[in-house]
Amino acid sequence: MRILVSNDDGINAAGIYQLAKALTKLGKVTVVSPESERSASGHSITMHKPLRSNRIDLYGNDIDAWSINGTPSDCVKFALDVLLKKEIDLVVSGINRGSNMGTDVLYSGTVSAAIEGAMHGKPSIALSLCCYENCDFELAAELAVDICKKLYDAGIEKEIVMNVNIPHIPRKLINGVKITRLGVRKYKNCFEERKDPRGKSYYWLAGELDETETNGDTDINAVKGNYISITPIKIDLTSTETLEKMKNENWDLIMK
Repeated sequence: MRILVSNDDGINAAGIYQLAKALTKLGKVTVVSPESERSASGHSITMHKPLRSNRIDLYGNDIDAWSINGTPSDCVKFALDVLLKKEIDLVVSGINRGSNMGTDVLYSGTVSAAIEGAMHGKPSIALSLCCYENCDFELAAELAVDICKKLYDAGIEKEIVMNVNIPHIPRKLINGVKITRLGVRKYKNCFEERKDPRGKSYYWLAGELDETETNGDTDINAVKGNYISITPIKIDLTSTETLEKMKNENWDLIMK
């Protein structure tokens, strides 16, 4: 199996290093990652400056690695279209420092890298560890090998991304795996005003988390219950229910 690994925490992040090393158990691993952290970059791509790739000697002789001066989506797109001459079987993004649950997936560079893989017709998985400080990625990387193998062997449908969130707790405390839907996460945004040395205002964005839907079969609830959450995400954002309803409405008046 040939596996492309990317992330949004950057080429030097501990999460991607542990993941890439662990995934060599499944096949040939290639890493293509942003040269610096690009968290919360969403699915942005670089159009107004040239992209540059640099070969990185960081992962040992068994893993080829490049850094890109772009976004996570750039990395996967550039890897599949330019860098890699052989067919990739699986795209894995992560392991992210911090969860990517609920509506956070719309902001996540980690999830967007996996979505880019799915847009290229590749089975794609996003992995996140629910931890922000003093994170130990070793167990998450070990679990990621089994999770990726099972998902790949079972077959990931076209244009579906498997979004995985792993609790940051000892193995013996993990209660298992739950297949979930996205919960709802919102932030009470707070722009803190500061002054530069010349007295001009600038603003620093912070946000207080407000988890408005945490019950039932959501990813948020699963992780709170010490379960690994796996959520299948569709690329097609069309609301099919609304589509059918609107088809039954009379739109002829628009043309009158």
